[in-house]
Amino acid sequence: MLIVATHTVQACNDKQQVEPILRQLNALPVELGKPVYVVADTGYFSAANIKACVEQEITPLIAVKREEHHPDPLARFTEPPPLREDASEVGQMKHLLLTMTGRALYARRKCTVEPVFGMIKAILGFRQFSLRGLENVKGEFNLVVMAWNLKRMFVLAG
Repeated sequence: MLIVATHTVQACNDKQQVEPILRQLNALPVELGKPVYVVADTGYFSAANIKACVEQEITPLIAVKREEHHPDPLARFTEPPPLREDASEVGQMKHLLLTMTGRALYARRKCTVEPVFGMIKAILGFRQFSLRGLENVKGEFNLVVMAWNLKRMFVLAG
């Protein structure tokens, strides 16, 4: 639950935000390891984002659409039909998201990524920016992230 990269923009959606984050992840020290998966919500879904992940040998798990809240219970315990040989990168990712393994990996997002934002709001009390202007907001958010990471590392250290 540590934040290793931030990217603040004024874009109305996240469709073009995966590549900048991948560049930041590549710039991190080798000791932190290389990401294996990119798990993101449907706002990040685009063929370009999937291609960017695949080019860097990272498996994308980006939601294609909103899922129903109450899917068929049996569907949770069945595998999809085999993947076609000529499936595109998008098709391969969609297939992976339908597998039990893919669903389990994507479900981890709910307990690793989302709680961090909730705790920053509830525990740190950060609910809105005090500064204006993109550069100021980036700086303010980086301070919030540093505070969160310090708090988290203190907890992890015991």
